[in-house]
Amino acid sequence: MEFLTELMQYVVENQSEMLSLTIEHILLVVYGVALAFVVGVPLAILAVKVERLAPVILSAANVLQNVPSLAMLAILMLYFGLGNTAVIIGLFFYSLLPIIRNTYVGLQEVDGNLLDAGKGVGMSSFQLLTKVQIPLSLPFLVAGLRVAAVIAVGVASIAPYVGGGGLGKEIVSGIAQRSDIKILAGAIPAALLAIIADYILGFFEKYAKKRTT
Repeated sequence: MEFLTELMQYVVENQSEMLSLTIEHILLVVYGVALAFVVGVPLAILAVKVERLAPVILSAANVLQNVPSLAMLAILMLYFGLGNTAVIIGLFFYSLLPIIRNTYVGLQEVDGNLLDAGKGVGMSSFQLLTKVQIPLSLPFLVAGLRVAAVIAVGVASIAPYVGGGGLGKEIVSGIAQRSDIKILAGAIPAALLAIIADYILGFFEKYAKKRTT
């Protein structure tokens, strides 16, 4: 109980700084995942349209996903310097695979009879994509965003090792000072952000499923 009291007291005394770090953490995740969305969805569409490219695109995204996060950020730091730019690009790379894979699977799962019906009424490939395939694959796409967001929240916690910001500053500082209070002051909000992101995107995923059934 005494430990919890000390933790709460620390958070209250440093609430402005904690709020600033939380907002910075959220922005890092949003920028990284949004960039992955902008790049990943077209790559998934390309993989569906040109089947021979699918293994190449998915394998490349899988390789990026399997690189240890600290090693990835260290490599990016060499090219982009210390700071949030390297972190955002790292989050972009880590968010690509779930977005590409889920969007690709979603597009592949669209009933061929619906596509044939669309072609039968004179729809172009672009119209089929935007009015049939993407709307029907939306639950898969949101599921990919959900996974990407949770991963990004976790990876962003080690951003301070390459000069980035976010709640990881408290965690790293706590490790350096051997302070359980500071470690938990950063780790608990980061964990809560992951849970909140998962819940919100899970809600939209269920909503998208209802709209497509």
